[in-house]
Amino acid sequence: MLDVTVLADGAGWAASVLALIEGGQQALAQLRAVVSSAPADAWRPLDSVRFLAPIPRPPKNVFCVGKNYMEHIAEGQRVWSELGGRPSAPVVFTKAHTAIIGPGDVIRKPANTTSLDYEGELAVVIGKGGRGIAADQAPEHVFGYMLLNDVTARDLQKRGPQWFLGKSCDTFCPTGPWIALADPAVPQPDFEIRVSVNGEERQRFRTSEMLFTIAEIIEEISRNITLEPGDIIATGTGPGCGFALDPPRFLQVGDTVVVEAEGLGRLANTVGE
Repeated sequence: MLDVTVLADGAGWAASVLALIEGGQQALAQLRAVVSSAPADAWRPLDSVRFLAPIPRPPKNVFCVGKNYMEHIAEGQRVWSELGGRPSAPVVFTKAHTAIIGPGDVIRKPANTTSLDYEGELAVVIGKGGRGIAADQAPEHVFGYMLLNDVTARDLQKRGPQWFLGKSCDTFCPTGPWIALADPAVPQPDFEIRVSVNGEERQRFRTSEMLFTIAEIIEEISRNITLEPGDIIATGTGPGCGFALDPPRFLQVGDTVVVEAEGLGRLANTVGE
């Protein structure tokens, strides 16, 4: 771990991750120069610091994509008698930015839910903003990737035709621990996302299994909505959610849920009241 804020000598881009993203390619070039010239004694062990949410306040609500993995769609069909099959377009909803927390922060279980669930996901962080972004241009607009847990109160989600109230409770959007920079030459990275509760694996799926690719999702959202640097897009979850187990196994106070993937780190949060 390198504290570039100390080494950047007051540069504006080093004030926060969001400032770095807003600084564009010039800021990234300056960051790389700082990293390459850092003295050996400036580096510290990774476990010597506590990571926070990389972007605690994005420009908008967090964009989320539902029903983007066939096995997860099958779960909903089996348990809730939902319509199966591939959606004709990405199913997009949002989570309030006030739901965002970081690694190690507590997921607060609302008193009015008895079905608190987890959804491990890959999140895309927008770098260069834009509107009407074509799918073949989307990789140029991606800053990087991080882990996200789309925590959901299933009973609140199912109360009405909207999902927002069951998805956006305070602390329902753990993110981090860091953002891995995107490679524009790899527009659809293949991460294996794993989720465990109290050490027991619940989810394991690959992002290559998405029904709608990252590029297609960006194209769909940006068609009529301007994406801005620092916007976050959660790309959907795979099978193994608590509601779909037999019997259902929801998160309880004291449980620790971990989302992890090689290269993206480990996002661990404990449930509290």
